[in-house]
Amino acid sequence: MAYSLRARLAVLVMLAAAAVSLPACATSINKVLADPSRYRNEEVKVSGTVIDSYSIGSRGAYRIADRSAELWVVSERGVPRKGARVTVTGTIREGFNIGSLGGKIKLPMNLESGLVLVEREHKAQY
Repeated sequence: MAYSLRARLAVLVMLAAAAVSLPACATSINKVLADPSRYRNEEVKVSGTVIDSYSIGSRGAYRIADRSAELWVVSERGVPRKGARVTVTGTIREGFNIGSLGGKIKLPMNLESGLVLVEREHKAQY
């Protein structure tokens, strides 16, 4: 009987650990783009490959793509280079204005306002 109780407790602990770790999983970019209001002002994690990258000093923007879609990421901590595989954590913003950065470098029109991920952190693999 003691073995059965220990086994149940172990399973319960593993299930609780899995439930806590679920929000840490990356969301597909397509899910974010399909329903941005669901993710607005919530922290989200996405993974993809950098397909465009623009920076001045430590600020910049880069576009990532996964198998489902593409998304612009705005960063104040530097940007990974084109071709890097990244996992980005941040907040989805709609109607984002990049301010003075847009006047310093030529950026695509769809970045100057629209849906972006404002980065809190990123991890890159080259």
